[in-house]
Amino acid sequence: MRSKLLQQVADLVPTAVGDDCVRVGIDGPDAAGKTTFADELADVLRSLGRHVIRVSVDDFHNVRDLRYRRGRLSPEGFWLDAFNYDRLRSDVLDPLGPAGSRRYRRAAHDLTTDRVLTPPYETATPNAVLVADGLFLHRDELATCWDFSILLTVPFDVTTQRMATRDGTNPDPNHPTIQRYIAAQHLYTNACDPHSLATLIIDNTTPETPHLVRCP
Repeated sequence: MRSKLLQQVADLVPTAVGDDCVRVGIDGPDAAGKTTFADELADVLRSLGRHVIRVSVDDFHNVRDLRYRRGRLSPEGFWLDAFNYDRLRSDVLDPLGPAGSRRYRRAAHDLTTDRVLTPPYETATPNAVLVADGLFLHRDELATCWDFSILLTVPFDVTTQRMATRDGTNPDPNHPTIQRYIAAQHLYTNACDPHSLATLIIDNTTPETPHLVRCP
């Protein structure tokens, strides 16, 4: 089931116009399975002969002082301050957009060391496909940047269990330390309505058998 769906999604990814690249965004809450889905979709696209650039928005965090300026438990801080959207646009989305230079950088920040990064530029081949995974990808700063976007949906009681397994966080979705993430998702949904903006919506509650909720 999963391999069939990934093939179906890959077949829907549009072809670029001229030398332009195609920008694909994989959105969803924490622990929805975005990175795994993006990696697997990239593999399928490569098997179809398409050149793929993989980028994660996790490599475009703001530095800690900015991320936590509203407090370490603040949902508003997570929603508003977690990521450096200026660098994401200038380093990746704009140069890989229509009539862009195709000169891009894969990362702007090291989350472990909190260092700001300026890696060497790379040049995308004409008609390359960017596959980017991350949180809040349909927010106002980014919504117009995607040629094709996917929203993974998973209930919060499932995502918090996954986060607990992955990160050692509290598995209770009502715990104050987890509300930073869940309440931020509610702020995002209320402000931007990503369900109405995504090209595809995929229920990824059971990773072995994800299913399309909405298709073009």
